[in-house]
Amino acid sequence: MKVAYNQATTMKYSTLAKDLEYCEKHGYELIEIRIDKLKEYLEEHTVEDLKSYFERSRIKPYAFNALEFISFRAESDFKQIVEDLEWLCRIGEEINCKKIIAVPTFDVGEYTQAQIKAETARALHELAELAEPYGVKLALEFVGYPNCSVNTLGQAYDIVQEVNRPSVGLVLDCFHFHAMNSSLEDLKRMDAKHIFVFHIDDCEDLPVGALRDHQRVWPGEGAIDLDRILATLKEIGYGEMVSIELFRLNTGNGRLKKRLG
Repeated sequence: MKVAYNQATTMKYSTLAKDLEYCEKHGYELIEIRIDKLKEYLEEHTVEDLKSYFERSRIKPYAFNALEFISFRAESDFKQIVEDLEWLCRIGEEINCKKIIAVPTFDVGEYTQAQIKAETARALHELAELAEPYGVKLALEFVGYPNCSVNTLGQAYDIVQEVNRPSVGLVLDCFHFHAMNSSLEDLKRMDAKHIFVFHIDDCEDLPVGALRDHQRVWPGEGAIDLDRILATLKEIGYGEMVSIELFRLNTGNGRLKKRLG
C-alpha cells in the first residue's frame, strides 16, 4: 500500500506548504489535502504553483478532505456544498486529485434509519452527477460518534450500495470503525473496490460511543485491533493506500511502514 498523509494530523499547527515540505522529506507518497488549508494556501499561491510542486515532487495528491454535512441541509446550504464541490473538481482537474471525501450530517433529529439512508443516498447521487464529468469520485466517511447520522461501516456500506455508482465509495477509518463498534463481518462482506480511502490510527481504551478525535494515538499504541483490520483488508483484496490521520502533531512514518510490512 502507498503511504499517505492526512492534513488533519497537523491541523492548526501547520500549513499546506509546510506539510508538503515535510511529507516530501519523510518519504510519504500521497497527501490528503484539507479544504481549509487549501484555501489558506491559495491566498498567497496559485493553483498553478500547486500543480508545479506536484509535477516536480515525489508526493502526489490523493483526495480532498472534506465536504462536510452533505445530508439534511437547507437548499441554500446545499447550494454552497455544490459550489465547493465544483471548485474542488476544477482544482482537482489541474493537479490530478480525483477523490473528495464527503461527511454525513450530525444531530439530524428523529429520523429513521431508512430515512437517513434515503437522504444520504439522494445527496450523494446529486453530488456524483456533478463530479463524474470531471472524473472525480466521492468517498462517504462514516463518523464513529453517536450523534452522526451515519456512524458504522455497515450503515455506510448499505448507503453506498443503494447509490450504486462506480464513482461513489467510502472511507474506512480505523478510529471511526472502532469507536462505534463496527463489525469485522461487515468489512469481510465488502467489495474492496468500494473502499476509496483508508485511514489508519489508534485510540485510547474508552467505551463505545465515548471516543473523540483528541483521543487518537499512534497506530499500534492504542486499543484498536489493527492487525485484524489489516488482515481482513488483505483477505478482501484491498491494497491501494493507507493514510495516517491522528489529529495530533506528528510527521514521522517509519513505524507505520514497519507495521504494514
